[in-house]
Amino acid sequence: MRKMVLIADDNTFIRHALFELFKRELDFDVCGVAENGQEAIELAARLRPDLIVLDLSMPVMNGLDAALVLKRLMPSVPLMMYSAFDDRSSERRARAIGISELVSKSERFSVLVDKARGLVYPKAA
Repeated sequence: MRKMVLIADDNTFIRHALFELFKRELDFDVCGVAENGQEAIELAARLRPDLIVLDLSMPVMNGLDAALVLKRLMPSVPLMMYSAFDDRSSERRARAIGISELVSKSERFSVLVDKARGLVYPKAA
């Protein structure tokens, strides 16, 4: 069964690239894309994704603030931060909020997909 992904990033190019990346994978589908954290919250409440990928720096509401709300609304849905991390304090705050995986935008796309799979598919015992 395909897992539904919600993508939130303010950069049009990144949103499109992530959309295409996950659409090409046989085990993922994209249920929605958002330009900011507020939009991501509204879409997540309506679409109930299996995974949410957030950028850190977005207008209206950033990824960390959105993650706080999303964790309250849907605590079992894993959150990934896909961003150009510039400081350790943002990484620590992201982990404290409950973001399961952090992937730098300097990493290959395959790293993002591999970590996404690790979050949404149970591991064999």
